[in-house]
Amino acid sequence: MTEVGVHEAKTRLSELLREVEAGGEVVVTRGGRAVARLVPVTGAPVHAERFGALRGEIDDPGDWVGDDDMADLFGIPAA
Repeated sequence: MTEVGVHEAKTRLSELLREVEAGGEVVVTRGGRAVARLVPVTGAPVHAERFGALRGEIDDPGDWVGDDDMADLFGIPAA
């Protein structure tokens, strides 16, 4: 287990995260008192949202507002 002060944690954050990813633990202190603990994430994997993730999951209602209708709605010339 590594123990670091707040300023040192900010300065070495990337390095400390690599240590945690390798299974270590980091305790962050303020004024000599522990205030936070960095530990590896366990359980369900974290998935980043990705474009197109809902493809095939949403039905097309068929009544979309067209570009010309949007132009009219905002009072701008249609493309």
